[in-house]
Amino acid sequence: MLTARDQLKDQIEVKKHALLKSFAELKADTRSDAISARDKVKAKLDELEVYLKSGWDKVNAETHAKLDQWLHKD
Repeated sequence: MLTARDQLKDQIEVKKHALLKSFAELKADTRSDAISARDKVKAKLDELEVYLKSGWDKVNAETHAKLDQWLHKD
């Protein structure tokens, strides 16, 4: 049985990969709206990186809550 942390990690990885795919697609598009969308995707990925800078083993309750919020916001 997966722990809450394992479930969150799996869900985060799925969203992260989707964002990375979207970022790669937007990177080739030079339209203004695509550039804006790319910047938003990049900001989301950067935010995730900040939360996980110490690795999943160091995720405490506060960081877990922030990751859960990150996962569920658009």
